[in-house]
Amino acid sequence: MASCKTYVTVIARFGPDGAMRPLQVVWEDGRSFSVDRVLDVRPAASMKAGGMGLRYTCRILGHETFLYYERDRWFVERRGA
Repeated sequence: MASCKTYVTVIARFGPDGAMRPLQVVWEDGRSFSVDRVLDVRPAASMKAGGMGLRYTCRILGHETFLYYERDRWFVERRGA
């Protein structure tokens, strides 16, 4: 099963040093999920869906997931058909 990019709305906080921290992910159907914790941030490619940007390794609802910030937009890897 291939993965595809799914662009999502992200509510983020910017610190005085300019650091960006995602707080909440809003899915395309309106459901929102709080980011419990940001575990890692690094430049990385999405090997499953394609694209390159800052990869945030986040814990959401007890699961680790990647959230990508690519050229002023956020996306997640979603399993496609």
